[in-house]
Amino acid sequence: MILAGITCAALLAGLLLPLRTGVIGFVAMAALLFLAMAGINTARGFEGTSIEESLLLFNNSWAAYIGFNAQITFRAFALPLLALAVPFIYRMRRA
Repeated sequence: MILAGITCAALLAGLLLPLRTGVIGFVAMAALLFLAMAGINTARGFEGTSIEESLLLFNNSWAAYIGFNAQITFRAFALPLLALAVPFIYRMRRA
């Protein structure tokens, strides 16, 4: 569900992102979407458990828990990145 929501947001951002921002705007939007997706994954807990129980699995290490969620998000971020890139590149080519 999160992946579908972030993909829709990326598609909308690709359609509405001003072309004058260029590559910097594209990279910034991709980073913003990645951080949003990683934040949501982190806030949900590991496999639906609470944050406290999730931290027990990672020896109460916030760094390990956030790093794990960033890695999972990185692997799942291909579809939102594609949804952001295709309309943005198409619009830049037409401009």
